[in-house]
Amino acid sequence: MRSSRGPLSYRPEPGSIPTQPGVYRFRDAKGRVIYVGKAKNLRSRLSSYFQDIGNLHQRTATMVTTAASVEWTVVNTEVEALQLEYSWIKEYDPRFNVKYRDDKSYPWLAVTVGEEFPRVMVGRGAKRKGTRYFGPYSHAWAIRETVDILLRVFPMRSCSNGVFKRSAQIGRPCLLGYIDKCSAPCVGNVSAEEHRAIVDDFCDFMGGQTRPFIRRIEKEMYAASEALDFEKAARLRDDLGAMERALEKQAVVLGDGADADVIALSEDPLEVAVQIFYVRGGRIRGQRGWVADRVDEGDTPELVQDFLLQLYAGDADTIPREILVPALPPDHETFEQLLGELRGSRVAIRVPQRGDKKTLQETVARNAMQALALHKTKRASDLTTRNRALEEIQTALELDEVPLRIECYDVSNLQGTEVVASMVVFEDGLARKSEYRRFVIKGVDGQNDVASMHEVITRRFRRLLDEQARSQAVEGDDGPMLVDPETGRPRRFAYAPGLVVVDGGPPQVAAAQRALDELGIDDIPVCGLAKRLEEVWLPVQEDPVILARSSEGLYLLQRIRDEAHRFAITHHRSRRSKTMVESVLDDVPGLGEVRRKTLLKHFGSLKKLREASVEEIATVPGIGARTATAIKDAVAVTGTNGKTGPRVSINTATGEIEES
Repeated sequence: MRSSRGPLSYRPEPGSIPTQPGVYRFRDAKGRVIYVGKAKNLRSRLSSYFQDIGNLHQRTATMVTTAASVEWTVVNTEVEALQLEYSWIKEYDPRFNVKYRDDKSYPWLAVTVGEEFPRVMVGRGAKRKGTRYFGPYSHAWAIRETVDILLRVFPMRSCSNGVFKRSAQIGRPCLLGYIDKCSAPCVGNVSAEEHRAIVDDFCDFMGGQTRPFIRRIEKEMYAASEALDFEKAARLRDDLGAMERALEKQAVVLGDGADADVIALSEDPLEVAVQIFYVRGGRIRGQRGWVADRVDEGDTPELVQDFLLQLYAGDADTIPREILVPALPPDHETFEQLLGELRGSRVAIRVPQRGDKKTLQETVARNAMQALALHKTKRASDLTTRNRALEEIQTALELDEVPLRIECYDVSNLQGTEVVASMVVFEDGLARKSEYRRFVIKGVDGQNDVASMHEVITRRFRRLLDEQARSQAVEGDDGPMLVDPETGRPRRFAYAPGLVVVDGGPPQVAAAQRALDELGIDDIPVCGLAKRLEEVWLPVQEDPVILARSSEGLYLLQRIRDEAHRFAITHHRSRRSKTMVESVLDDVPGLGEVRRKTLLKHFGSLKKLREASVEEIATVPGIGARTATAIKDAVAVTGTNGKTGPRVSINTATGEIEES
């Protein structure tokens, strides 16, 4: 939505903008933050936006004409401006700021140092507190192979929480403990302090401190040989070979053994690809890539600045001593100061000019060029297809606008029990999983999908009206602010979809439309997709809308409907599993909720509880002999009724009840 009178309609009064450093925000007519920027001199920077539109870069002109207001915050230093800019970009996710997206999910090597007995594992996704990470790496199989080799030298725990607890209960280590690839802290072969020392050595080795370990093992090997302890010497020789094999997988690229992140960009007028090589101890320890749309007129230095801010400002643990870039960001001294404060020691940002570092950056640049070419090849067909699908939906349903945001709802139940509903969101034809929501149906008895659909639509859009009302009350004359008035965070439920899709035919569509009518909402279109013939139903039409089987619009609606169904089924199964587990023990006298959960966590699953003796059950804290006998009788009955069902267990990592 663009400002009807252009940027001059909200231009600040002459002299009202301060000349100090600060951060500014442009908002659209709905109060959403669409751009965040910083400046040494706010007056000079903001004044550049309010000139003849013809003199502005096309992307900047689009931004200022889309905006309806601008506001700013004065800070004391340029470092504070950088920090505030990062915080606002992370909080508001402005559409006109460059946002770097991972081009794939990279595997990390993680060590859970926050646990009493830390575990090494390979994983993906967001980082967690209390865990030390190495990488990311290009291939999970490569790092798993390296870990498998190093476990003979550093025999730390690598098993899951469930395996660890089970071994501790039965008093026998797992296979890794028997083949000397784990020191078996689960059965007390080493103390927590001794296991922690092994973990620290492993982390130091993975962090690049390899020579001290190699020299130490060589010294111990020669000493054992001189003492005629040839068995120990042979074992140390094999350990040394294992470390050498692990190091062979990581070629030396910087002869000075430097710790550096090497960054390169490949860009065109529309997009930019970034590649980074993580070099620790002179060896490449990991690689990662991003792709972003270019939404402002910035050249390479500005792109580097945006990337460094988003990469490091939120994760101080990853900042190296040296960052090699293709072009210095504007005010790179300020960046060095900010990153140095975050790291706790000096950080240098440099452009390599010659030697190994220049050669390595050229290699990174080639990777960035290939990544951009591959991304554009994939996106060309994908973007065209999604646009065609949305346009077909708009035409078929006679919508006023292309439905850029589509919400789909599905209801799931089992013979009227544990009735739940799902809401999935697609934006620009792609799933927006952070916006998904689940509902537990509370006001409907039995199996009534129509009434359940009416309830979930009512609850979702009543929330929409409530949040929009509260947002308007917060800002008053400045227009609606779709953020929480207490925390300032965006209200995700406050934005209306361009189309509501329900899983079902005319009854479900009518129920959804009736819910909107009762709330006084008349500007959100509704349709339903019936499974049997894949017909699209509208509230006011007796006949369905028939889309061609080859239609991209129908395919998109099917994908959205199927995703809503999958999400609802997943929620329903998890709730049904929990109910099934608890119902087995509900009638046991003297067994309340707290002791029931303690019992299940102790044994891990109903199968193991069923196999346990009365004496073993009685060892659980709070369970006496009489209660143990009643529990044994209850689980024995459920295990011999001849019926089959899902296998239920406790996820020891999360504490949640699962079925398979």
